[in-house]
Amino acid sequence: MLSREELKEIAKMYGEDVFFVSLYLNVCPVINVKSDYAIHLKNMLKQTSEKLDKNILKKINGDLARIESYILTNKRLFKNGLVLISSQEKNFWKEFHLAIPVKNEIIVDNTPYIKPLLDILDNYQRNALLLVGRDSGRLFMIHLGEIEEYAEIRTNDVPGRHKKGGWFALSEKSYERHIDYHVDLHLKDVLKKLEELLSLEYVGRLVIGGSEEAVTKLKSMLSYAIAEKIIGTFHAEMSANSKEILEKVEPILHAFEKKKEDETIDELIARVMKNENAVIGIDDVLNALQEGRIMKLVVQKDYKQHGFSCKKCGYLTSQELSICPYCKGEMQKANYLIDFIAQKAVEQGALVEVVSENKKLQKSGNIGAFLRF
Repeated sequence: MLSREELKEIAKMYGEDVFFVSLYLNVCPVINVKSDYAIHLKNMLKQTSEKLDKNILKKINGDLARIESYILTNKRLFKNGLVLISSQEKNFWKEFHLAIPVKNEIIVDNTPYIKPLLDILDNYQRNALLLVGRDSGRLFMIHLGEIEEYAEIRTNDVPGRHKKGGWFALSEKSYERHIDYHVDLHLKDVLKKLEELLSLEYVGRLVIGGSEEAVTKLKSMLSYAIAEKIIGTFHAEMSANSKEILEKVEPILHAFEKKKEDETIDELIARVMKNENAVIGIDDVLNALQEGRIMKLVVQKDYKQHGFSCKKCGYLTSQELSICPYCKGEMQKANYLIDFIAQKAVEQGALVEVVSENKKLQKSGNIGAFLRF
């Protein structure tokens, strides 16, 4: 499973005279009805071979051949997005099978190209989902566009609805208390299972669905630690399948993510204006990165910038320099400066947040960072 820890280790890989081939391929069956991605792949490989320096091409020919062979002979393995990173010189091969599509591209560089994977991790965090009813409950995990059912809880001795009213509004008070007692026991069992799921791995968000009565009752029983994870509720039948549930939940997740991004940008700009451990703009971000001060990098999705990097110490700059000002090493052109920045930030232990279109950030330089000091 794609994880930030694994990407942090991959980001550390570098070779001055060694090259990595990183392939991102959209293999979504809806778009590629007749496995059209194979045609796209061949065109991408051809274009890559034509534009590369002959010495570099000689080094990576084996990687290109391996990637092509793998894709053409393993079609049934694919989901919607495929990422392959290869370096025969480093004896390195990594593949990621994703439930979400990716943009077609091949990047050949001295380091693995992982920024799109960082984007995906940031925009597809782990989310817990609880579907609850009067005598049953279903727990799901949503990650990277996929939903997986974790557990089902069923309580068989909860009395049925009374003929004069629902299970939260019965006319006979004694019978109402009797049902409430059993429902409470059932919901406590559901909460125990929910706490078990949340303790297994970090889950930042929780969505609760079911009937209005069940959701309201359950929310009144939640601890503060769990209640603060809730980002929305929805109505669904207990018998709904995973696809139906995911379709109802995705708008809630997207709306929350957008709100969170806007709040992050507002806070970043406010702290920059107050000079409170925050910077905006490529040059200020690069200076903070060089000093190891970045706590959280914030970058506009699809923002691209060329620059230069030191072959010896890895110093990055947007300025055209021939000699590194730190170690006097030789500088080389970096066509994917933003990706280098993101990878180096991850290597230093910083978080990376990739935001969707935000006009405030665009006007401020498309990139910024919260600083440790």
